[in-house]
Amino acid sequence: MNIVGSRIRKFREEKGVAQENMADLLEITQSNYGRLEKDDKRLSVPKVQKISEALNISISQIFNEQSSKVIHQNNNESPSAYNVENLYQDNKEVYDKLDVSLEQQIEQLKSQVNFLQKIIDKSNITEE
Repeated sequence: MNIVGSRIRKFREEKGVAQENMADLLEITQSNYGRLEKDDKRLSVPKVQKISEALNISISQIFNEQSSKVIHQNNNESPSAYNVENLYQDNKEVYDKLDVSLEQQIEQLKSQVNFLQKIIDKSNITEE
């Protein structure tokens, strides 16, 4: 089940933002963006951050985390309430997917750096 993607779609539609606009923001095609909403395994941490910024919502809203009020009071002060985001085990699977996605991106970048380093090394050898 694609819970996160459907929540993104719901927020996007509520805000009246077209898939094309979101795709442009993420620098992907509209069809790839549509797939992203249908398959949350395609989500990466940078994409989630850009989506939350574009829709002016918090990342915790995308993951359907609940907020609870916490009362804070120092001595001789009036109590003040503020929201604290609660992380729920239900969303652990999504966080794990995002973590794996980020790890894969890191490995891909390392591979690209190694490839480029080999090219540089070869060009240095041929110049000598």
